[in-house]
Amino acid sequence: MMAVVAAGCGNAANDSTAEVTVPPSSSPAAQSPVPRTAEPALEPAGINEQLDRMTVEDKIGQMVVIGLEGTSLKAKTRSMLDKYKIGGFILYKRNIDSAEQTLKLLNELKAANGSDIPLWLGVDEEGGKVSRLPKEFVKLPAPRDVGKTGNTEYAAGIGSAIGTALAALGFNMDFAPVLDIDSNPDNPVIGNRSFGRTPETVSEIGVAAMQGLQSQDVVAVVKHFPGHGDTSVDSHLDLPVEDRTIDELHSFELLPFKAAIENGADAIMVAHILLPQIDSRQPASLSNAIINRLLREDLGFDGVVMTDDMTMGGITKHRDIGEAAVEAVLAGNDILLVGHKEKLQTAVLDALRESVEDGTITEERLNQSVRRILELKAKYELEDSAEADPHVELVNKTIQEALDKGKQ
Repeated sequence: MMAVVAAGCGNAANDSTAEVTVPPSSSPAAQSPVPRTAEPALEPAGINEQLDRMTVEDKIGQMVVIGLEGTSLKAKTRSMLDKYKIGGFILYKRNIDSAEQTLKLLNELKAANGSDIPLWLGVDEEGGKVSRLPKEFVKLPAPRDVGKTGNTEYAAGIGSAIGTALAALGFNMDFAPVLDIDSNPDNPVIGNRSFGRTPETVSEIGVAAMQGLQSQDVVAVVKHFPGHGDTSVDSHLDLPVEDRTIDELHSFELLPFKAAIENGADAIMVAHILLPQIDSRQPASLSNAIINRLLREDLGFDGVVMTDDMTMGGITKHRDIGEAAVEAVLAGNDILLVGHKEKLQTAVLDALRESVEDGTITEERLNQSVRRILELKAKYELEDSAEADPHVELVNKTIQEALDKGKQ
């Protein structure tokens, strides 16, 4: 049964420049959607036993999420599952025609999974211009419009409505919300995908949206760490350069991510942007200094870290994707997102396997990431069971109720 959660009016966002912390006791989820805080379904001993049973190929597969072609299960996709033990899929607009078709495709992927470990089934659903929901569903507002209300309960309700829609189709992961601050009017890729132009607004509204998603048993992957809002280059096309010092990041771009971590973030996506003041050689997505030192050590995040799509120009215009994949794992990523082109996907998977065979990546390093992945899948009690009905009318009622609350 789907939970329907209504959001009410809240306080306006604070537009000062002081450091933001959203205390758990007063977070929006305490009043409406309740974020998932349950312990993993598998005890540590169970995770250890599962790891012991897994081959190197099984472990590498769990660390890769790929895109697919078409609107139904193709032989190539089935082969990727059978040969590489893929851990999950991302669907794009090209894969989605209708609610019934999307539900059927996700059911086909679940049925084709030969592993006893359920699949991640993810999508970019931010609302506004980045929306993958089928055409039958009521349109959702852009994050900027949500942020302008300054209403955290409204934001939580919109997040919950998105989660309701995704769960009804069979998705269990959303590559959202965007926690970038819209600080550069020349930014070609963020714009109204951001909740606002101050760290306070993005922190408060973004955390509320994240917790709304989580309340519907959909993993929220907040993005694009450590902040893509001040760039002037689209990382889909090339590698942006962000000339910020570590102190500047801590006082601005990192504030929404700090707030998300303090309020239960499960997964964080790292951007393909170069920050030469911190790492002059590697983009954030391949940087040990940014992932292990800044995100893990300084900010204390021990959840799942994943790359932005490795097939984006920010990576492929500057390096071989197989070599970049190895560097991404060595830098501390748990999941590599490889959204396009089977040739590039197999290059990543083959490079990872070869790197384990030659000792560049140790099996202990694989185990660190796979343990986090298994724990998160267990926490959300993922199953590859088929969904019977997309519940379009009920979902639309939920979305409309959330939208109506924003008008009050």
